[in-house]
Amino acid sequence: MNETALAAREALWISLQIGGPLLVLMLAVGLVIALLQALTQVNEATLAFLPKVVVLAGALLVLGPFFIGVLRGYAGGLFQAMVDLGQRG
Repeated sequence: MNETALAAREALWISLQIGGPLLVLMLAVGLVIALLQALTQVNEATLAFLPKVVVLAGALLVLGPFFIGVLRGYAGGLFQAMVDLGQRG
């Protein structure tokens, strides 16, 4: 497998690591809110939106250092690959 395919595969893995937990969290919050709205028959749009925003902000605060570490490692690997490519050519 060539370097381009490896870089693309790693980019997909990074996007899954960063986007996956947030998407799963939003799905869980959405299901809980939908269940509560169905049980109480309160169909207010802000009740579906605001809790998701609050949970997403909290998740970004908690998971932010992990995301930064993952992106820093990926960027460092890409820059090192560019240096290696320049030294070979």
